[in-house]
Amino acid sequence: MIQKTVKINRKAGLYARPVNQLVQTASRFNADIFLTHNGRKVNVKSVLGVLSLAIPKQAEITLEASGDDESEALREIILKLEQAD
Repeated sequence: MIQKTVKINRKAGLYARPVNQLVQTASRFNADIFLTHNGRKVNVKSVLGVLSLAIPKQAEITLEASGDDESEALREIILKLEQAD
């Protein structure tokens, strides 16, 4: 299992379109991937789960991945989060 804390720098935080892209990216991997924000932990492969966190700009989130492709999965998800709006 690996963990990484990331700051959200998107103008509007995580809203529908970037969450959908994030879920699509996560779904390509076999690893279990979770996102924690304000003490709530959700599966990154769940659009409704991630949206329910209402993650604003400048929020710090923790990503956690475990499984055969955990390193690649976390790397790709972080790249997707860092892409500009």
